[in-house]
Amino acid sequence: MQDRFSAESDDHVDAPVTDERAEGVADGRVEDASGDDESVGDEEGGLEVQTLVIRKKRSGRRLDKYLQGRFPRMSRTLIQKLIKQGEITVNGKKAKNSYEPALGDEVAVRVPPPEPTDITPEDIPLTIVYEDDHMLALNKQVDIICHPSKPSGLGTLANGLAHYAGQNLSKGSEAFRPGIVHRLDKNTSGVMLIAKTDEAHWRLGLQFEKREVQKTYFGICEGEVSLDRDIINQPLADHPMIKERYMVPGFPTRQMLFKDAVTKYEVQERFRGFTIVHMYPKTGRTHQLRVHMSAIGYPLVGDTFYGGHFVSEKDLSGSGSEETLLAFQALHAFRIQFRHPITEEPMELSAPIPERLTRIVDLLRAHRAIQ
Repeated sequence: MQDRFSAESDDHVDAPVTDERAEGVADGRVEDASGDDESVGDEEGGLEVQTLVIRKKRSGRRLDKYLQGRFPRMSRTLIQKLIKQGEITVNGKKAKNSYEPALGDEVAVRVPPPEPTDITPEDIPLTIVYEDDHMLALNKQVDIICHPSKPSGLGTLANGLAHYAGQNLSKGSEAFRPGIVHRLDKNTSGVMLIAKTDEAHWRLGLQFEKREVQKTYFGICEGEVSLDRDIINQPLADHPMIKERYMVPGFPTRQMLFKDAVTKYEVQERFRGFTIVHMYPKTGRTHQLRVHMSAIGYPLVGDTFYGGHFVSEKDLSGSGSEETLLAFQALHAFRIQFRHPITEEPMELSAPIPERLTRIVDLLRAHRAIQ
């Protein structure tokens, strides 16, 4: 097994409205299940101020996570930003995200006005693989991101979903992401789950959070993977020099600077110089599968961001076209197993391997088979 050394996997999970946050919803906020904390509302400078008095010590409960449970319509990212800006204070003083609220603490939260969440509908072709009254699943195409960063953004999966389903999508806990429970990278194709109701959203999200969803990715790696199967347990961290790139830390670093990441893989077929693998992410970090396979010396074909190379028909067969067969990573989310969010029936949905990848497989089998 690989020794332990943080998307998302290339499957990223949007923050779910968990059981704790689903209890006792009132005016867009949630009282803790314990009911031990007091909450007082006020206004200051036109903004609502909520003061929470801690009546029960919660060991190991960070301030940002605690507040995410109390304010389900505010993302953890927003809460962390407000803490940093001093809009959230403890006993009248600025605090850190990692602070653990103590008995008797007064936590004041200046609640910002809600962000606009309307998405501009756009007629973007979608391939639906399953749909009922509560959820749908689609086969995401490549070259499209999942959601815009502002209401006016266009050309995303969210815009296409707004056109397809209208208001029949969950609101979720993040702006501009109606229905989107988890995400895939721009150039990673495959099956994605979409929630049509808020209940379906938080129930699906809870399965992701508890790591009960089983995802299988198809990938073509460079090199002949030596082990038939293994578990890669190596954390990921932001690359110190290159924006939006991640890495396995090769040097001692503080725990807060990286996130645990675990990937299981199994070899499906070996060729001279290449290997088909199935990957099963146990965590959902950004670029996880791509970084992990590169870290053990077998980058994905076409993934130049993490050490892979473009390939052509001539590269694989020795003759033919020199045109690049794939301009991005050879990765596809082809199967997902989970429980239906309402009926709790076990479900398995899949998206067929796309032609751009089967073309490479055909060339490998015809010209690089191992005798």
